Amino acid sequence: MAYQKKHRHLLAEVWENYPVALSDKLAPDQPKLAIDHFMDMMSMGSCYYYVINVGDYSLQQVSERTLYIHGLKDYPYTLQQIIDLIHPEDVDFVLRAEEATLIKMSEIGFEHQLHLKTSYCFRMRVADGSYRLFHHQAIHLSKDDEGRLIAALNIHTDIHHITQTNNHIVLVAGIGKRNDYCQIDLSVQNTNLPIPKLSKREMEVLPLIAKGLSSKQIGDQLFIAPETVRMHRKNLLRKTGTNGSAMLIKQCIEWGLI
Repeated sequence: MAYQKKHRHLLAEVWENYPVALSDKLAPDQPKLAIDHFMDMMSMGSCYYYVINVGDYSLQQVSERTLYIHGLKDYPYTLQQIIDLIHPEDVDFVLRAEEATLIKMSEIGFEHQLHLKTSYCFRMRVADGSYRLFHHQAIHLSKDDEGRLIAALNIHTDIHHITQTNNHIVLVAGIGKRNDYCQIDLSVQNTNLPIPKLSKREMEVLPLIAKGLSSKQIGDQLFIAPETVRMHRKNLLRKTGTNGSAMLIKQCIEWGLI
């Protein structure tokens, strides 16, 4: 872009290589109801969220949990304040991950970006001064009249109790009417471990298992019978070679399936 945005941050140079996708307009306030809906769908543990105003990189609707999870006295109001919490050794990976997601969305078509979710993991500093592994998810919320992104919802979930292994896999997945599923391996050494191919319905069941829902609760959300959910659970365990929900979720996070 031909101007300097306010509240510039470490990722700005990467993002601004894609002016066709990112707007210079300021976003209106996003409806809190919609944000809470996304949180309910996609979080699987202690988590917080914030909305990025792409026009100037400021933050909106930062959730209260951000303060006590990271031990902050004041709400962060710029994206750089969030980036400053990332482990220094993980910053380069985050830069490469953002570049990889933008390249992949460019291949898919930026016109579809409201129906794409990106995710990957990195370590962040928490209230006691230690670093814990977090699962990062980004959802694009709204566009300007030229079809460029003006607001994005980011959700950070503490998964350190599930796994401390970051396999540096980036996921770009379709939501809503899109069924894209793209894994990008950014590990220094690509282990080429066989990752099982899950069905679309299994991919819908998996994050609900991660949230600790029962088969009946999952069935109610997906409008399928509990017996069908139990069948999908068995298939997930068989395909992943795991013997319980905890091991299943740990393995799927490390594979980048969640």
